[in-house]
Parts: sequence; structure tokens; C-alpha cells
Amino acid sequence: MTPFRLQRLDHVSLNVRDRERSIVWYRDMLGLDQRNAPGADAEPVFMGAFGACIALFQAASDPGAREPESAGLRHVALALEADDFAAARAHLEQNGVAFRPDEHGFASSMYVPDPDGNVIELTTYRR
Repeated sequence: MTPFRLQRLDHVSLNVRDRERSIVWYRDMLGLDQRNAPGADAEPVFMGAFGACIALFQAASDPGAREPESAGLRHVALALEADDFAAARAHLEQNGVAFRPDEHGFASSMYVPDPDGNVIELTTYRR
């Protein structure tokens, strides 16, 4: 047991190849509002409200291809209510955004790659 208690996940930081392109994608495809203006490459642009926030950094270099199921970030999961999940699915389909649906028994998910191949899971839990 630690002498402290974590409150919540604050944000997830991603290095992206083209930060402006990623800002547009996270805004237009996932509805995450941009919270600050881009500054230096080493300063984040926060997208979305804290608790469901992605921080975008301009990558300094291209890491190259990553092997499937290799070590590293697997995905970032964001929860939605059932009605919003259905609306998100329709929105992604209308915009031609590829995703992989999956049923987990207790939840439904869509796995959506961002422009750099980072996977964002949109999920809704059954009540």
C-alpha cells in the first residue's frame, strides 16, 4: 500500500507526426474541444475535458512501424453512454472512418485508429 491515493487519469499524451492534422481529427471525429493554442513542439495541445483528455505533442522524429501486439501503448479508452455510442458509430461511418467493432459481453466497443495509428477505443457498458 502506498502512502498516497491517485484521483483519476488526468490525460494521455501522444506524439503525433502532424499536430495540426491530429487537432482537426480529434476535434472533428471524436468531438474533443481544443483547450489551448499550439506552442512549441515540446508543449502539448490539450484536446477534450480533463478526465477524457488527449495531449498532442509534435513528434521530433518518426518512430517507424510498430509490430502488432508489441510493447507500448495498446489503446486509449473513452467511455460513452449507449445513445452517444450509437451516434458516434453513425458519425464515424458517415465520415468514412474505419473502425473495428467488438462485443465484450458487458460492453460494446469500437477501436478507431487516429491519423498516426494510435488506437482510440470508444466503449459503452451495459447496465
